[in-house]
Amino acid sequence: MSNVGNVISGTGSPKPLPEYEYARLKWRMLLATMFCYFFFYTGRQTFGFAIPGIEKDLGLSKATLGAISGILLWSYAAGQMVNGNLADKWGGRRMMAAGAILSTILNWCTSFSTGPKSLGLLWGANGYAQSLGWPSGGRVISNWWAPHERGKSFGFYTFAAGMASVLAFVTSTLVVDTLNLDWQWIFRVPVLLMLVGGIAFYLIARESPAHAGITAPADHSATAADSADRAAGETSVQRYKAVLRNPKIWSAGIAIGFQNAARYGLLIWVPVYFLGEDWKEGSGGISPLWISVALPVGMAVGALVNGQISDRLFKARRDRPIILFMLLGAVMALTMYLAPLGTVTGIVVLFLTGFFVYGPQSSFWALCPDIAGKRMAGTATGAVNCFAYLFAGAAEPMVGGLMDSTGNTSLIFPIVAAACGCSALVALTIRR
Repeated sequence: MSNVGNVISGTGSPKPLPEYEYARLKWRMLLATMFCYFFFYTGRQTFGFAIPGIEKDLGLSKATLGAISGILLWSYAAGQMVNGNLADKWGGRRMMAAGAILSTILNWCTSFSTGPKSLGLLWGANGYAQSLGWPSGGRVISNWWAPHERGKSFGFYTFAAGMASVLAFVTSTLVVDTLNLDWQWIFRVPVLLMLVGGIAFYLIARESPAHAGITAPADHSATAADSADRAAGETSVQRYKAVLRNPKIWSAGIAIGFQNAARYGLLIWVPVYFLGEDWKEGSGGISPLWISVALPVGMAVGALVNGQISDRLFKARRDRPIILFMLLGAVMALTMYLAPLGTVTGIVVLFLTGFFVYGPQSSFWALCPDIAGKRMAGTATGAVNCFAYLFAGAAEPMVGGLMDSTGNTSLIFPIVAAACGCSALVALTIRR
């Protein structure tokens, strides 16, 4: 343990480490990144829980609130394209920690909004701050984990993101259902955890083995994609050209776009559905909001499982688990809409919906360094995530408008099913 502690400071010239000591270090970096991102969604996935209170207090329609939710997602998308490249240039460690701190400040500012303009402006700025997190963490993980372990490492990272959704749902439910606080406190209390996570990550993590003062073992050597990436050069323009000229990046981006539209449709509107009249509470006296927590729990477990099977069962063929899970996600979403569900069956089907809809993100994020190489992992991840949030942002105001016009919040489930089907069709073109 003392040897690991010595090299983590990054002092002196790089030194080789025994495999077992390097394994401890790479797990430390992965766990530090997971710990930080575990709190990130308390800064952006709490909005659905605030919608009923904002509707009542500020008199805004669901269409307007859907548009404001979309502003965050579009801002996040733009930030992904910029910040993924900056993570390759400046380092993921600093970028991720800065995002956590800035997003905490902007959430508090959002809580003082008095109308649609201030709410949209501040929530949109928070979307950009949030975009500093995911590609930066992916960059750090790609630096420490070998190509043949990317499904596993990104599966754990995406599991942390799924558990972040659980934390966002639980803390928001505690604020509005248990503590009976006003909607403003949804933006004030949960994000304090993100602030702690960002600071802890900066203190514990190191950007790469070289920054920790060591050299990686031989089995962490570059793949062909990594070598091609080095040949492409280090400037921002060269990185963007190398990534965006790859047709598989576009296929992956469009496929995850539909997947993320389905995911955010669930995350934003399932709490609204369970708070409304369309869900009839079954036996057992369980609060509908606590039933909704089954969704992010399923998402977290699905991400972990999908990442493992993409490595072990499908031998790094990332397209196959994406297609499989998307098709099953469509089936589960339609079951939520069509089947007469009670409390227990509702929890089970909602869990499975989250499991299959979110699970493929593990394969998508492992696919980015597979395609582009680890030296451009941040740029590739940011570009693909830009697609993801452009699609999700475009869908949100349309979903809100549809619910305003029909008054039927359960329509979110056939919309999700359609998006999952489109994602599966596009994923057929990845062929990796």
